[in-house]
Amino acid sequence: MRLGIVRGHVVLNPALASFAGRRLVVIEPVTMENLRARNGKGGGKSLVAIDELGAAEGQTVAFTEGREASNPFWPDSAPVDAYCAMIADFIEVQSQ
Repeated sequence: MRLGIVRGHVVLNPALASFAGRRLVVIEPVTMENLRARNGKGGGKSLVAIDELGAAEGQTVAFTEGREASNPFWPDSAPVDAYCAMIADFIEVQSQ
């Protein structure tokens, strides 16, 4: 699981049946350097994730990738590579 910042959303046309009622969001992963700096920057390569939580643009989320991202669709399958699993209200980073 990684942390990222929601930067926008995606609209499919035509829609996939397995994505019906679900949103797609653009997430920019947050690097540890930017997380410690608390500067609101991501720094990672953006990706598209399924979001059933309603994360707003600018919110920090935790997301899963790969096989774990498709687990919420079980026993059905869905062509998904990333899934927004949590909206973070507060993040505490300890210094090294």
